[in-house]
Amino acid sequence: MLKKNFKFIDLFCGIGGFHQALQNLGGECVFASEIDKYAIETYKENYNLNADFNIRDVKEEDIEKHDVLCAGFPCQSFSKAGRQKGFEDTTRGTLFFEIVRILKYHKTPYIILENVRNLASHDNGNTWNIIKNSLKELGYIITENPIIVSPHQFGVPQIRERVVILGVHKSVGIKEISIRVPNINKKDVDFLSSNILENCKVDKKYYISEREEKVLNCWDEFIKGIKEKVLGFPIWAFEFTKDYDYTNCEYPKWKKNFICRNRKLYKNNKNFIDSWLKKWNYLQDFTITEQKLEWQCGEDCHSIWDAIVQFRPSGIRVKRPNVFPSLVAMVQIPIIAKLKRRLTPRETARLQSFPDTFICNKNDHQAYKQFGNAVNVKVIECVAKQLFNLKP
Repeated sequence: MLKKNFKFIDLFCGIGGFHQALQNLGGECVFASEIDKYAIETYKENYNLNADFNIRDVKEEDIEKHDVLCAGFPCQSFSKAGRQKGFEDTTRGTLFFEIVRILKYHKTPYIILENVRNLASHDNGNTWNIIKNSLKELGYIITENPIIVSPHQFGVPQIRERVVILGVHKSVGIKEISIRVPNINKKDVDFLSSNILENCKVDKKYYISEREEKVLNCWDEFIKGIKEKVLGFPIWAFEFTKDYDYTNCEYPKWKKNFICRNRKLYKNNKNFIDSWLKKWNYLQDFTITEQKLEWQCGEDCHSIWDAIVQFRPSGIRVKRPNVFPSLVAMVQIPIIAKLKRRLTPRETARLQSFPDTFICNKNDHQAYKQFGNAVNVKVIECVAKQLFNLKP
């Protein structure tokens, strides 16, 4: 078991999601590393710790002795060449090697790594096997398969599947890592009734524009007017009324399939859609993106204004309001349609389980990007607590 007042290091630290989680468990951060200047500023402002170090330039012997190594390392492709020669050959040149060399020197008792969901299957599982075998060669006990978790499983209204890699050095005496992930169904989590939303009136800059409201009103009429309530394909309004032979076009199979399904949708709702198109001037003043709709609510919503919306390059995506889509380094900030506004940076912080005492970057663009890149504090805190409480 790891006692309180332990020390940890925070690699590829971003704005300190790991720091926040382990600090909550009684830990003290003795070294942090980051290369993004804006994240470095936010980290310094919140933790009074300078993270302005490129880990490639830091000698492992210069890092203070610590009990836990945390890292949300970037996922780079791992070379297949030389795999038979051991982990150093397969990881050298990647940022994962920086973790390997620090662990090799310090034999850090506990490790907590986080990465994207795709790490589990990347390169047909070879990337995971390299990571697993590299850590095992260093003397670490880890799970045979990656642990995949999402905030909604811990009661946080966000779907965000991530891989968490937990390890304990064999010197600790732990023989097996067993972590229990709560089995909370996403249908049992409700964003609107959570404590995510601000109680006060927010700045007008977060509200949708008149144009956005017009576009959403148009599509809201469409959803209410068509017969189908479950749509498993994107709606492309620019394909309605068309009759060209798309089957002879050099389109990929998926595109022909979407066109076919849109043609059938139009045929089945011709009278309504013709009237709808005429009312909205055949969407002539809509961009191509605004003429696309991804309805992902099924029968759970009867109106766009009951849902969560994103204006994306692929179209307008409409999702159920119980959980938010995965926060990433966002450019398409989710809209709470019922409130006709986007999430504020503070609400985004809460979705990532940062406390209200956390100081958001003053630049909204940077704040959204930073929280989108961060690990979810509650997820890390919950799995770390279980890891630290494992007994020999």
